[in-house]
Amino acid sequence: MQMQLPIFPSSTKLLSATWGILQKGDSVYYLHNGSPVYTHHKDDINTYRYITATLIVNNSCKATELSGVLGVNVRNFERYAKRLRVGGADAFFNPIDNRGKCHKMTHERLLEAQKYIDLGYSQQRTGKEINVNEATIRYHLRKGSLKKKMILQSPTRFN
Repeated sequence: MQMQLPIFPSSTKLLSATWGILQKGDSVYYLHNGSPVYTHHKDDINTYRYITATLIVNNSCKATELSGVLGVNVRNFERYAKRLRVGGADAFFNPIDNRGKCHKMTHERLLEAQKYIDLGYSQQRTGKEINVNEATIRYHLRKGSLKKKMILQSPTRFN
């Protein structure tokens, strides 16, 4: 097998003896021995993070080398590598967004609260039973995720 010499274009920023980064137009190329291995659009931040994490996880280069060449804090690259190790590629391209979601009123607690409301418990007592604030119960009643049970009163008979 013949060994390939690393030949890089002159505008390539070298990460190591065999890896380099080249920006040409709107594309960024990651070169190994002068041949493109990865590419992404210059504004595609998720792919950039994924590729740099892949380089670190595969021991192609170190976070400090990337930091020195790209001028980004080493800690960022360490976080990207950890995200790749823990969550895989989906962590970059299909992230779970929990912003704006109630951490106390889970689906199970809503079902439990509905049972207490159906039994005729007050908002305050329901909140105490499931360990949430009464205001949380009021909010979910207004929002419609909890519903008060309509109690039909039977007509009283006068004999």
